Amino acid sequence: MFLEVKDLSVDLREFKLKDINLSVEKGEYLVLIGPTGSGKSVLLETIIGFYSPDNGEIYLNGEEITNIPPENRGIGIVYQDNMLFPHMNVYENIAYGGRNKIPEEELEKKVKDLAKQLKIDKLLSRDVTTLSGGEAQRTSLARALIANPKIILMDEPFSALDITTRTKLRAIIKDISIHHKTSFIHVSHNFNDVWNLADTVGVMKDGKIHQLGTVSEVFSKPENNFVADFVGVSNILKGKIVEIAPDVAKIELENGTIISSSDTECMSKLYGQNTKNNVYKDKGGENDRKDEINDDNKVLIAIRPENIIFSKEKFQSSARNQLKGKIIDLIKNGPNILVKVDVNKVIIQGLLTANSADVLEMEVNNEVYLSFKSLNVKIIDKYHSFEL
Repeated sequence: MFLEVKDLSVDLREFKLKDINLSVEKGEYLVLIGPTGSGKSVLLETIIGFYSPDNGEIYLNGEEITNIPPENRGIGIVYQDNMLFPHMNVYENIAYGGRNKIPEEELEKKVKDLAKQLKIDKLLSRDVTTLSGGEAQRTSLARALIANPKIILMDEPFSALDITTRTKLRAIIKDISIHHKTSFIHVSHNFNDVWNLADTVGVMKDGKIHQLGTVSEVFSKPENNFVADFVGVSNILKGKIVEIAPDVAKIELENGTIISSSDTECMSKLYGQNTKNNVYKDKGGENDRKDEINDDNKVLIAIRPENIIFSKEKFQSSARNQLKGKIIDLIKNGPNILVKVDVNKVIIQGLLTANSADVLEMEVNNEVYLSFKSLNVKIIDKYHSFEL
């Protein structure tokens, strides 16, 4: 493992990091997301050495760096406000990052090569106070990269930039990460940074990492209701498993509605554990087995709104779940419309394009059918969840 953080805790009195564990491979791009005040920036500044942990260790490329001074860790950092030196021009700012680390005869060539790659080679003589936000961030990134750091930490580097500049910078940084094989840990509030840059994503709240995994894992299989809510799974419903087989489970919601799930990872775990513990009662033959589970096997289920299909009438479909409800609200969300439907006093939300909503004649108080595949119903073990 290239970067490894083990059982890291930091007590700043007004805020604490609690038992942080994470690892980053060489060349991996990790994006940390979470609400304001969740500890993302404190974690970065502990990794670089600005804070000393109360417990835990940090390893980089096999070497423990927990108590090594920041300047000797081989880590670069880029902040939102870029923190360039106003008395130096662009060239001098970039070169500063390599002073005493790169021989003087090599430094000039390296500055020019890096500036060309970041498309600021024509700005090297410019006063940094005249730079645009995007130009300043590229200069800051070049200064961080000049000494060949083992890893780059980025604390909301795009938050002050316009959409067009953000898009261009994302493409440049992705290219840099691939070209230099540099590892990145990037703090962000913008999910576009996750979609366009991340190999892995970590979700933080209250000084803890609540889930760390691939982008697909975190957004499609949230491990608790906070993560599900934060990554945009607006349908988080309480229920209990009332029937299970190796490939499908039936969950009864609090209103009595039955939802089918083919969350295969969870099916394998639940079916195997409960069979071992003799929780099931056989109801059929060996090849036609459906078993009942205890009443106290409560879970949360998560359904992403984009996985719901709307129709005016019931229709033949491969989707195991088809429910009927009444539209209670239509909310414009950019080019899409969020449709809120009351299904026997349980609210389920789905997304439609404005054109589809017109074709389906979607209006408040109209009845509508909702269909969704059992594969898109993710099961969250309630015992690993908490109130938002």
